[in-house]
Amino acid sequence: MILIIDDDTAVRSSLTFLLKRANYETQAVATPAEALHIVRKAAPRLILMDMNFTLTTSGEEGLQLLKQVKIFQPDVPVILITAWGSISLAVQGMQNGAFDFVTKPWNNQQLLNSIHTAIELTEKKEGRTEALNRADVDKKFRFNKIIGKSEALLELLNTVSRIAPTNASVLVTGESGTGKELIAEAIHENSRRAGDSFVKVNLGGLSQSLFESEMFGHKKGAFTDAHADRKGRFETADKGTIFLDEIGDLDLSCQVKLLRVLQDQTFEKLGDSRPRKTDVRVVSATNRDLRRMVADRTFREDLFYRINLITIHLPPLRERREDIPLLASYFADKQAEHNRMEKVKFTPEAIAYLKSQPYPGNIRELKNLVERTMLVTGKNVLDATDFRKQNQPDPSGKPQTAVSGLTLDEVEKQTIIRAVEKYSGNISRIASALGISRAALYRRLEKYGITIDNAPGR
Repeated sequence: MILIIDDDTAVRSSLTFLLKRANYETQAVATPAEALHIVRKAAPRLILMDMNFTLTTSGEEGLQLLKQVKIFQPDVPVILITAWGSISLAVQGMQNGAFDFVTKPWNNQQLLNSIHTAIELTEKKEGRTEALNRADVDKKFRFNKIIGKSEALLELLNTVSRIAPTNASVLVTGESGTGKELIAEAIHENSRRAGDSFVKVNLGGLSQSLFESEMFGHKKGAFTDAHADRKGRFETADKGTIFLDEIGDLDLSCQVKLLRVLQDQTFEKLGDSRPRKTDVRVVSATNRDLRRMVADRTFREDLFYRINLITIHLPPLRERREDIPLLASYFADKQAEHNRMEKVKFTPEAIAYLKSQPYPGNIRELKNLVERTMLVTGKNVLDATDFRKQNQPDPSGKPQTAVSGLTLDEVEKQTIIRAVEKYSGNISRIASALGISRAALYRRLEKYGITIDNAPGR
């Protein structure tokens, strides 16, 4: 049973009719007292709840009722109903345990999607079984691009397998080079949308001036160089999944525009005032701390709660070292196949050396090191000395493995400084040595206040 709580008779009737047509049992009440009487006795499958029940518009009644409901039924998903101007109240509600929020006037299909997702995720959580091993995972799901069998990775894949079939928005977090895009792709490939488009958008490389045209498309003549109609990314991703990479790099003005389409699943092309609908699942990714950005007011709190209905955190490579031999062999085999080389083997000392490194660039850095060592040495059997020669050394000749007493940020900063010194500020060579992209290197230089004067390769 879905419990509807709203003091407006028309709203209760409209929601009851909509949900009954979708084959849901419903019960509608007008006051918080009636609602609490019900949740004290039994757990509804879901609660749809207004934020105001008297002439006041502060939303405090709704927040108070939410807290009381969560005391009696902590596992029942609650979807808040609010006016667009009260989204800040809905955000407070999500901080207090609400599953989602919809704005008035709501989109019927969007509301039904949110209800279905909430119920499906809750039931999957309640029916959770023991963690699968890698062989079981591969029999049931398409994770062929994700290498490893560590406990941390298997726990992550089990989470992906549970949430992939739903329409829940997902935020993938983790350091640069951990494989966030592969996880996003795995979510799509194991979803009901797998037969439709998986559209990738690097928001970090998208300028503010091009944002609307790129994301929503434009009509011919919308601006000087608009010589023809153009589809935007959201239109291309219709019925599929859109992957918003580096969402933490999006400026505030673009965040507002993105929030609108994520909230209503509608957008307008540049040069066309006609709203267009889109049915997309949103997966976002970032290596930045969005909670801190929200606190610093550089990332909108309402957008943050809209994109992270489910959060998946990818562990860094140093926390899943048992996967390093499998990853190294995989990269070596792929490189041999690509360049028509003989397959290579690793000595036990080589494996021990690879497992000992800090890898601030994570899997991307390991891949870079393995491929570079293969190409430079041309050997069929690689030992620790081969990798040590190709790895980024300390100018003093000391190994990089001594990180005692340093935070991860300090290790990363010192590694970058050493690379800057070794390659005389050449951006391309520094990025290559660290196993990260030029864009990622620029962000780290800015983060740590490292300046490069007259740097070649910029």
